Amino acid sequence: MLTACFLLFFAMVAGCLLAGWSVSWALLGGLLLFWALGRKQGFTRRQLWDMAWAKCKKSLIVVRIIVLIGVITGLWRCGGSIACSIVWGVGLVTPKLFLLLAFLLCAAFSYVLGTSYGVSSTLGVILMALARSGGVDPTITAGVILSGVYFGDRCSPASSAASLVAAVTDTDLYRNVHQMLRTAALPTLLTLGAYLILSFRHPLETVDGAVLGALEERFVLSWWTLLPAAIMFLLPLFKVPIQWTITASAATAAILAVAVQGFSIGEVLSAAWSGYHPEEEALSAVLSGGGITSMAVSYVIVALTGLYSGILEGTGSLRPLSQRAGELARKIGRFPAMIAVSFLCAAVLCNQAVTSMMGAQLLESAYDDREELAMDIENSGILIAGLIPWSIACSIPLAMLGAGNGAILYAFLLWLIPICYLGTKKKFYPQNGHPSSPPPSRGGKKKRGEP
Repeated sequence: MLTACFLLFFAMVAGCLLAGWSVSWALLGGLLLFWALGRKQGFTRRQLWDMAWAKCKKSLIVVRIIVLIGVITGLWRCGGSIACSIVWGVGLVTPKLFLLLAFLLCAAFSYVLGTSYGVSSTLGVILMALARSGGVDPTITAGVILSGVYFGDRCSPASSAASLVAAVTDTDLYRNVHQMLRTAALPTLLTLGAYLILSFRHPLETVDGAVLGALEERFVLSWWTLLPAAIMFLLPLFKVPIQWTITASAATAAILAVAVQGFSIGEVLSAAWSGYHPEEEALSAVLSGGGITSMAVSYVIVALTGLYSGILEGTGSLRPLSQRAGELARKIGRFPAMIAVSFLCAAVLCNQAVTSMMGAQLLESAYDDREELAMDIENSGILIAGLIPWSIACSIPLAMLGAGNGAILYAFLLWLIPICYLGTKKKFYPQNGHPSSPPPSRGGKKKRGEP
């Protein structure tokens, strides 16, 4: 019965993708399916609702952050931050290296900040505006940005994803970071080569003078307009929570929009709610977008996945998978089994964090070395979640960037890390399962078997 529900759910997702419909409809169908499964198992409506709401209530934290991101993407536009970045960025960026530089910038900032959402909604939005104004394919650009933001989201010491994996596997965060950087070396080099080629094939063309003229005419361009961006990049370094960082940046952008750019309070509120949509045709293609309503599909996805994943967890429907996962690991190997389990969890539960926890829970018994378990999760589930269109790890960044699912094909790093690790894993974890040439201990927990 459970297998039939999963197969039907995947069929609904495939149907939505092929028909060009929002995957929200498939997720709604999944909620109804798993609700019916719970009723079949003997749970009451009240019990099922309590299970669903317990999980959905936790996801509202994510929704609050997404709402703030919608606000900031609208206010940055009318506050002049995006306009200033375009006008000045055109002169600073080497046209034939634009895509390569976009990847390097996103990777660097995501490593420092440890967040894919934060970099996508700020630097990513700026780079997308530059790409559209300079004639670079926005689909390719979004894929490049997705690769960059997940470089740091995966292996930054400041990343919540990296901290979660260290916690659920009972390993040391800094030892994990060291191993993640080692296992990412080859795929990162291959990614750089691919983006170098794409950069030459899709250079940043000379921006239409009409666009630059319209930007300079409509906006006051000064260093002050970059203050909202500076706040977003600097406050996380001082451990300021992301919601307060976004709020401070958005408030600063709103003040600049009124005091410097001459917008009325009503226009600023409208930009925060429904985005900034300039009347000038030259600006519309470059600056239009943002606002709370632009993230509407993301709110629905987060809520629906929270509801039905709560039912699956509460009814224990995923418990039988643990034994099957162990059998799969014995047949095809631990990492291939982790890829399969991670794909299933990310596709059904649509959540990067839950995918990591489920991977550890379902396959823990197959591992003798917990550091190997941590690395297998980091090189599969953390990245696979970013490749599934209806997963919030993928759909939310793409919504921020205003890009379609085609961008996933150009997120080369997310594909290459699992592939390269699959082929080179024995170099890092020989037959006994322990890392070769382990880094010096940083006071983390001892591995099993150590005195």
